[in-house]
Amino acid sequence: MRYARHKCAELLEHAGITLNGSAPWDIQVHDDRLYWRVLRDKHLGLGEAYMDGWWDCQRLDMCIDRILRSGVRKAANRSLAHGALAALSLLTNRQKLSRSRQIAEHHYDLDNDLFLSFLDPYNQYSCGFFNGDCSLEEAQETKLALTCRKLELSRDDSLLDIGCGWGGFAKYAAEHFGCHVTGVNISEEQIAFARQDCQGLPVDIVEQDYRDVTDTYDKVVSIGMFEHVGPKNYESFMRVVQRCLKEDGIFLLHTIGSNKSRLNVDPWISKYIFPNGVLPSVSQIGRAAEPYFIMEDWHNLGPHYDKTLMAWNSRFQEAWPRLRKKYSRRFKRMWEYYLQSCAGAFRSRSIQLWQVVFSKGRCPQPECRLAVQQGD
Repeated sequence: MRYARHKCAELLEHAGITLNGSAPWDIQVHDDRLYWRVLRDKHLGLGEAYMDGWWDCQRLDMCIDRILRSGVRKAANRSLAHGALAALSLLTNRQKLSRSRQIAEHHYDLDNDLFLSFLDPYNQYSCGFFNGDCSLEEAQETKLALTCRKLELSRDDSLLDIGCGWGGFAKYAAEHFGCHVTGVNISEEQIAFARQDCQGLPVDIVEQDYRDVTDTYDKVVSIGMFEHVGPKNYESFMRVVQRCLKEDGIFLLHTIGSNKSRLNVDPWISKYIFPNGVLPSVSQIGRAAEPYFIMEDWHNLGPHYDKTLMAWNSRFQEAWPRLRKKYSRRFKRMWEYYLQSCAGAFRSRSIQLWQVVFSKGRCPQPECRLAVQQGD
């Protein structure tokens, strides 16, 4: 145990983190079994030990930010769980159609009350766009408006929303631009809510996998769904969009992205939050889109996701006295570790958030930069 503690302390020292120190990012150890668990299982072990109450940190987001910036994770050997996940991803298609509902059942169908307790009125489960010291509600509406302007939406447009979530973007687009929106989704909980929330608007919410969409549309948008598509399906996703998009149409892809091409996501995130999820890289998106589209604009919103996640965490903590009737304390620690560790990952620039605009080259070049300036 002494060796394990010394080794962990040595690794954390590179990140400026002290075991049982006084800084807000220092780790407070409650169970000495933590050391071997982390050396054996790396980030999976660190996250599970936090869920089990073996350690705490006043500012978990700062702790993860420091770990990622320092390169400590690269210095430590990769865990067996991470290696096995990579091998599985290489040999199999973990996001094939027959397995597509796993993420919906594991995460998105948890409980609408849980998600709506910390989201904004348009229920955006992706980053906002913060102009100065604004609220989460204002940031999300700015993001929605920015996205619509990049798509150059008009009343005459038909819009396909792939992975429409709780229908917030579809609702906003229909309310503010008068276009007809078709949202496709495979989460039963989200579909039921979206249909109710969009009543009276020109919005159709369809229970359908993206691979089964056959109609054509003036515009296509996908917000926070591409992370579930998987590397083996990136090109088929782009081919579906190309098939569904009219010749003079515009397609906007809004996705979290990785700085490097990978076949799998962090093992803790995969096990507890997003099963089979993978963050695409610039080259993976580019290769998949190249046969079908012209890339018109690539916009990095990564720092905005840090602020969004911290706002969500604050709201989740405020809502916990009500949520604790349904969920265990271990679930609470899992959720706060998820929100704050992801905030730290965005802050360290380890992961990004991109809005990428594509066309078939048969429309005037979209004025995406002008759309951004209008949002300032």
